[in-house]
Amino acid sequence: MNEAIVVFMTAADADEARRIAGRLIETHLAACVQILPETESVYRWKNEVQREKEVLLLAKTTADRFDDLEKEVRGMHSYETPEILAVPVKGISEPYRLWLLDAVDKDS
Repeated sequence: MNEAIVVFMTAADADEARRIAGRLIETHLAACVQILPETESVYRWKNEVQREKEVLLLAKTTADRFDDLEKEVRGMHSYETPEILAVPVKGISEPYRLWLLDAVDKDS
């Protein structure tokens, strides 16, 4: 299960996004987390349409680290139901794949 995945997450603001990203890197739950500036999300919550400014995070990790990553994010996130959505990587350069595996290795 060390196939590469990208995990999409949103945060309420840049400070929360930085805290999440830092923690994921410190704990080897992600090799890299990109924080994209403010975006607008439109979604249905409790049967009402919401429009909120959010910050998008893209975490590169492996499928076998997803459960721990999700638990860590849920434990520190301000949202009742945070977005934590993983998608498989269909192609990846070999040098990047090797770097990613090393970066999420708990023993490195």
